[in-house]
Amino acid sequence: MSHVANDPADFADDSTTGFVAAHRGLVRRVPGGVARSAATPPDQVALVIGGGSGHYPAFAGLVGPGLAHAAAMGNVFASPSAQQVYTVAKSVATTAGVLLSYGNYAGDVLNFDAAQERLIAEGIPCRTVRVTDDIYSAPPAEWQKRRGVAGDLAVFRAAAWAAERGSSLEEVAALAERANERTRSIGIAFSGCTLPGATEPLFTVPPGQMAVGMGIHGEPGIDIRPVPSAREMAEQCVDALLAERPDSVSTTPGTRVAVIINGLGSVKGEELFVMYGAVSEKLESAGLTIVEPEIGEYATSFDMAGLSVTLLWLDDELETVWRSPAYTPAYRKGSVGAAAESEAAEAAPDAAEQEAIPVASDASRNAGRVAQAAIDSIRAVIDRDVDELGRLDAIAGDGDHGIGMQRGVHAAAAAAQELSAAGAGAGTVLARAGDAWADKAGGTSGALWGAALRAAGERLGDEHHPDAQAVADAIQNARATVQRMGKAELGDKTMVDAIVPFTDELTAKVGEGQRLSAAWSRAAERATAAAADTAEMLPRLGRARPHAEKSLGTPDPGAVSFALAMTAVAHVLTANAEEQGEQS
Repeated sequence: MSHVANDPADFADDSTTGFVAAHRGLVRRVPGGVARSAATPPDQVALVIGGGSGHYPAFAGLVGPGLAHAAAMGNVFASPSAQQVYTVAKSVATTAGVLLSYGNYAGDVLNFDAAQERLIAEGIPCRTVRVTDDIYSAPPAEWQKRRGVAGDLAVFRAAAWAAERGSSLEEVAALAERANERTRSIGIAFSGCTLPGATEPLFTVPPGQMAVGMGIHGEPGIDIRPVPSAREMAEQCVDALLAERPDSVSTTPGTRVAVIINGLGSVKGEELFVMYGAVSEKLESAGLTIVEPEIGEYATSFDMAGLSVTLLWLDDELETVWRSPAYTPAYRKGSVGAAAESEAAEAAPDAAEQEAIPVASDASRNAGRVAQAAIDSIRAVIDRDVDELGRLDAIAGDGDHGIGMQRGVHAAAAAAQELSAAGAGAGTVLARAGDAWADKAGGTSGALWGAALRAAGERLGDEHHPDAQAVADAIQNARATVQRMGKAELGDKTMVDAIVPFTDELTAKVGEGQRLSAAWSRAAERATAAAADTAEMLPRLGRARPHAEKSLGTPDPGAVSFALAMTAVAHVLTANAEEQGEQS
């Protein structure tokens, strides 16, 4: 658990403030994260990494010469928003382009991909390389679904080395992809981790046991085993990694490998050296030659007691990469020439802060006040059930769904209140509240809720008071956006399993001539039933997928939170309809 904190909701921001203050010679703060204190050299590809906080030194600690140019930083265990990734990338981009690289998690994919689309639309070349080194997060045939853990370091180093020697964006991406293809990791946990402000860990491990294959966000492992000796533990890890040797790798004696022994938070350096001693003995007996091993913390999981073992099968070029110098707040190797001092330009405010509020009709402003009340009702119900949503998510996921929803809806409610008070129409209230939700929450649910609200707002506009059909059309637009971005279908055990029946029911009842409040209430009932039905499904997407059987009998937290939200909005619409009836 965290012992040093102010408001837990501000933990990531407070930590970043202290980090930048401690390393002013190396990094500067930019909207959404941190960047090198020196400007990117002209015509050099910029490497932008990132992910949730709680994994230090990933990701901010790996910004500096020989490694990343910048890092986008989300809240604890939550991906940075698309806006954060975009602003961080813009702060270091050159005409040579930007490479985005990060661990392969659903929320990161959604947000980094959205940022990439925006960068390309503005004429900035952009590519992505996702790290997929965790061998137990998906089978070899589905390696594209694997998570990224401490193997991030190997991939980031390859990309940075290529960028700093003047390679093109395509060449930088190609070398990073080769490093990723040759990197494999396995993790072990002896205890769970506890988020700042929480009183219970995201998962627990029985005394004397270890979880094998767990994720760095608290995702449960694939197996619980008795804790063996360090030598036996090393044998289990190395045997699993050698069984995953890439097809392109030579099997001749003397094959060269880089090794990373990574502490996940609470395992001490001396213990990691004990583990390395056993790992090196096993690797050398298998005929492998170890090149400059790294033992320490490179990608942690807050206070988790655990470790991971990573192998990078080297070729001549990757060995040059691995031996090359780097100088960052948390990773220093060899000798790097002093970077030229540069005065970083003051970051421009976010575009959303510069936008004037569009002119709206009186009718749309009235609808905007109803939209604001609806979002506020969602805030209230999420506050009420935040712990239960986290409990549901922890069964097969990482347990942060409730906290992520809470962060997002509080930001959306504050934005909606400010916009409504300033006379914004319904479309603007919903769209910009969605932007605030996505930016503050990060993660998969943050990106999807933010995009859904924006899609609904864009469909409604600010000119007219939306009738029932207009609202139903707006919800259809939101549903289509969620499915396009999240790639989920009915039966995948996601929010889609509640939003699709909700949308279908709302459209049908409005088509039958029911007033909006009645149609919405019926649709909310349908969504609630559909969310409950997800208990009998097995997840096919997201962090819960590798532990599908553990979620059987438990409803999907995303579907449950959606149903709760729509039920809360139904009460607002019913009260508004009654008020309008009384006034008439």
